[in-house]
Amino acid sequence: MSVRPSKIGTTTIDTHTSRIQDQAMPFDFTQTDRQHMQRALTLAQATLGLASPNPQVGCVLAHGNNVVGEGAHRYDLLDHAEIVALKHAGASAVGATAYVTLEPCSHHGRTGPCANALIEAGVARVVAATLDPNPRVAGSGMARIEDAGILAQHGLLESEARRLNDAFAHYILSGRPLVTLKAALSVDGKLAPPVHARTPGETFWLTGIAAREEVHRLRHASDALLSGVGTILADDSLLTDRSALPRRRPLLRVVLDTDLRIPLTSRIVESAREDLLIFCGEGAFNEAQRAFRTRGVQVEIITERDDAGRIDLQTVLQRLGERQILSVLLEAGSTLNAAALSAKIVDKAVLFFSETELGASAIPFADAAHSPFQLIEQLQEVERCDYPNASGGFDACVRGSLHDPWADVFTLTPG
Repeated sequence: MSVRPSKIGTTTIDTHTSRIQDQAMPFDFTQTDRQHMQRALTLAQATLGLASPNPQVGCVLAHGNNVVGEGAHRYDLLDHAEIVALKHAGASAVGATAYVTLEPCSHHGRTGPCANALIEAGVARVVAATLDPNPRVAGSGMARIEDAGILAQHGLLESEARRLNDAFAHYILSGRPLVTLKAALSVDGKLAPPVHARTPGETFWLTGIAAREEVHRLRHASDALLSGVGTILADDSLLTDRSALPRRRPLLRVVLDTDLRIPLTSRIVESAREDLLIFCGEGAFNEAQRAFRTRGVQVEIITERDDAGRIDLQTVLQRLGERQILSVLLEAGSTLNAAALSAKIVDKAVLFFSETELGASAIPFADAAHSPFQLIEQLQEVERCDYPNASGGFDACVRGSLHDPWADVFTLTPG
């Protein structure tokens, strides 16, 4: 479960992964197998906010229906899910089946190889939901287990397991975080009323409390939140995770502000505790930079520009990747939404629609080339859900991916 990114394609697969691929065949998984793997997925899901920059992994050890050990990985506690489960099981691990949501690692990182630990514990069978996208593992964990004479199988609830670690897979393969664009919109696809119809510095709420609570869960699931200076000036936004759910590192609030126009008296600056990062241009005054830094704000200069002369978003993602940021939630205004879609940095979208209609003069979602309805048409595996609002109606949510974050991983699904 190393977090060092490395771009891979099928040309980098070595002999151990090719052997696993050649031997892949449909496995007859039982209902008991599915129940144990579902439990492992539940354990992994519970580590949301606690495992990054490592993947979320759960493990169950069982003899038939009898569970003898289980565990999940939390970054600060070091032990991988398999080790936690083995410690829980003790001598009962001998002859057990290990159900793990991600292929056991085969390399030395912060800890030793989990594949070796399972072999030494005497398990009789290992079932992995999915093979690891990390090229340092890439099938070698299952191959090592198989070489030890242990039955090694994979592919059980694979899609569920992969969805849980979309951000990790994207980061490992590209070195950059996965970007989810979130927007709250009127039924006609607008962000907010026109400027002249709003009170400066006051947040305009389109959706109800239930939808806004879901937004905070999305923030909790992200390593960083990205916005532009325009949003801060319009709403005096805090951009914090108020889900009350535990997380191992603070949500990194990232703002693009070329000329450092954010007021030092803004709520986001006054609440900064080294969890606010501003990317500015090289023309920003040194005095302004120092003023922000003395208030616990991180300031970095980006010299690269896009075709419109704005801060280059590819460079922004590269910088965040260097900080081991796996996932970014983009909550922005029209300009940054349009720039992100034009730069093709958006991997997923979550769009909330209220029942309110704002009209043609309202602030648009992006630009003419990127309407929210066009974006929905591009999404894969679209999901929709409704959230009750104060008027007795519902706010609709549409979410999906623009591409498969695991697309560059060789496919070894057994069917």
